[in-house]
Amino acid sequence: MSTIVKFFVAPDDTSAALTLQTGPERAFESLSFGSFDPEEAVLEWECLLAGGSFEELVEAGEPRVVAGQDNDGCVVFAISPRLSSALADAEHSRLRDVAVSWAQRRAEDGEVIDAEIADAIVGDVAALVSSARRQSQNVYCWVA
Repeated sequence: MSTIVKFFVAPDDTSAALTLQTGPERAFESLSFGSFDPEEAVLEWECLLAGGSFEELVEAGEPRVVAGQDNDGCVVFAISPRLSSALADAEHSRLRDVAVSWAQRRAEDGEVIDAEIADAIVGDVAALVSSARRQSQNVYCWVA
């Protein structure tokens, strides 16, 4: 589980990868969270919002790492276009349902995420994705 999670907007993979050592907050619009596994979270959100299975997404290489090592130190990964669309297009009530389901799934695995915090995380990331789409940019996640 990560201690620092920052979702951020960047124009492309190359720009996003440049944040690996320092994080995105100085260069890009970003959101900071902590103490959850964002790679697992984005896969679960995509399953809940757009369908499919967790295993299929992992086999397809999601989430796509653009910089760093997955198990060693910081990593930057891209939010999939499918998840971006699903987050941007979902109504708030749908996002709230996804957040509750995500919190319940985490609780089943012994990870406690308060439903209100889960709702704030999912809602804030959806708003960031919408902002990125208006700017013709993408959303990435920096994890330390």
